[in-house]
Amino acid sequence: MRHFPAFLDLAGRPVLLLGAGEALAAKSALLRDAGAVLREAARFEEALLDGCAIAVAAGAPEEDLRALHAACLRRGIPVNVVDRPELCSFITPAIVSREDITIGISTGGAAPVLARLIRQRVEAALPPLIGRVAALGRRFQQAVRTRLPNLPARRAFMERALTGTPAELALSGRQQEAESAFASLLEAADARPVGFVQLVGAGPGAADLLTLRALRALGEADVIVHDRLVSAEVLDLARRDARRIFVGKKRSAHCVPQGGINTLLVELAREGLRVVRLKGGDPFVFGRGGEEAQALAAAGIPFEVVPGVTAALGCAAQAGIPLTHRDAGQILTFVTGHTREGRLDLDFAALARSRQTLAVYMGLTTLAALRDGLAREGFDLRTPAALIESGGSPRQRELRGSLAEVVEQAHGWAGDGPILLLLGEAVAMGAEPAARFYAPVRES
Repeated sequence: MRHFPAFLDLAGRPVLLLGAGEALAAKSALLRDAGAVLREAARFEEALLDGCAIAVAAGAPEEDLRALHAACLRRGIPVNVVDRPELCSFITPAIVSREDITIGISTGGAAPVLARLIRQRVEAALPPLIGRVAALGRRFQQAVRTRLPNLPARRAFMERALTGTPAELALSGRQQEAESAFASLLEAADARPVGFVQLVGAGPGAADLLTLRALRALGEADVIVHDRLVSAEVLDLARRDARRIFVGKKRSAHCVPQGGINTLLVELAREGLRVVRLKGGDPFVFGRGGEEAQALAAAGIPFEVVPGVTAALGCAAQAGIPLTHRDAGQILTFVTGHTREGRLDLDFAALARSRQTLAVYMGLTTLAALRDGLAREGFDLRTPAALIESGGSPRQRELRGSLAEVVEQAHGWAGDGPILLLLGEAVAMGAEPAARFYAPVRES
């Protein structure tokens, strides 16, 4: 390690800025953010260094840059001449800043561009509100020291608090709740902590369609409760030692009833565990996430919802089908194909309106009932349709044609994957000519 990393407190201290130009302006902005008192000059005079904490230069005459460097070395003042490592006694890193959190990344001046690229990756990986978690620590610092004078006990508590429920609430922007949770945790520091549940959307199957928040949740979970639609690729991103509990459902065959899943989430959280309820698509789009959220709220368990790419978006994107189109579809309607008390309980008059796209989830077994209900309301059965299986994943398959054709061929074509129906004039506005949608049904 050639350079020793350090963070300087420059608040209220003079800093010499010598020269001009865009590079110096960028340094000036950072120094102002740090509270430095800037002393700006176009030409160098040694008296300018009196009382200065550091000196930064760029865009000044060469003789001034060298004179500044020599004078700073004599006086023991750190100096940085931008893009001139031989004239620097310190270098400035690429910086990631999140309120109270500052991360510096340096290549020792060898490759500043690489440092910026690394910074971009760190920026993407860090939750935007991670600084709120640090603020929690500062807010309760003295209270924690008073309550837990023993250093090992204090460290263990802070690790639990800053990776547990208070931290998750802060990361969700719920600062008041986060402070309440921190205070409660501190008050019961010797008791078993209450866990935290995240209702996470796993998207349509492809691991790289996960949100960054979902990826972070998987990496921190103690237990993952997942359904059948979550792909192995997504589960592989979870913590290796996380316990996995399968509660899958498959076309009316439920491995664990919904009430049992609700109870399981509450019980796991009461054990003090970080629980991820991982669902295909989005938890609040026909995923029964609303019922789970109600059960958690009733039990007093803190939770958050992490949205995912819902099936309609994933299927349509991969198939090249626009869900809306100004010439063909100004309305997008999500519909469940599940029956209620043995019948397809839908407002067919509303669904039969023109210039809209229907995305019908879980509707394979009720396709004929959907067709007949729409037909009774005057819906044109020649309307373009696409039946998509395992949408948004590498295994996606499509059956395209008119609604009448797709319904007739669906059961012989369908495999074991989840199926979504896209229906409407906009379905014909994708990458392929609209006429093909009226040709005999084809498989792709």
